[in-house]
Amino acid sequence: MNKANNQRRRDTIEKIEKAFISLIHENDLNQISISQLCKKAGINRTTFYSCYDGLYDVADSIRNKLESNMSELYKEEIETKTNSHNYLKLFRHIKDNQVFYNTYFKLGYDNQYKIFAYDIELAEMHFGNRFIEYHMEFFRAGITRIIKMWLQNGCRESPEDMVSILKSEYEGRTDFAEKAAESEAPDGK
Repeated sequence: MNKANNQRRRDTIEKIEKAFISLIHENDLNQISISQLCKKAGINRTTFYSCYDGLYDVADSIRNKLESNMSELYKEEIETKTNSHNYLKLFRHIKDNQVFYNTYFKLGYDNQYKIFAYDIELAEMHFGNRFIEYHMEFFRAGITRIIKMWLQNGCRESPEDMVSILKSEYEGRTDFAEKAAESEAPDGK
């Protein structure tokens, strides 16, 4: 294969993605046109269509890169099916890749929760295997909102501060589950 053409294609894709990211932060996806994107990237439409099928294809490509990057970050845990609960790694990654995370959230991909995994076994242990889906949703929504807020504030707090905030929200959850179970018992027993 021709290495010069491969490098040229990679450079073109990078130009398109940078232009797309710039435009998506100024507009909604449905307000961006291929012509606008091509002009911003300094390419013609034919070149664009040699790389992508359309704007949603560019959005999906950016999404896939971020999710792949996240999977690589937790590769060992995924392979060994363990959970280190190392949120510091996550918050450092977010701080180092703010533009991509802002783009991810702007495109509405956070509602699909592909970035965050939930430790079901740990939840079953902490919550007595009750209402796990609700706990999962609460956690996902909470961490997503915390990350969005942190990004909106320009990641002023350190990743270590963010982990501390997250941990403080989950301290004593076993006690909470036990108290909730006790309050459900007849006559408080």
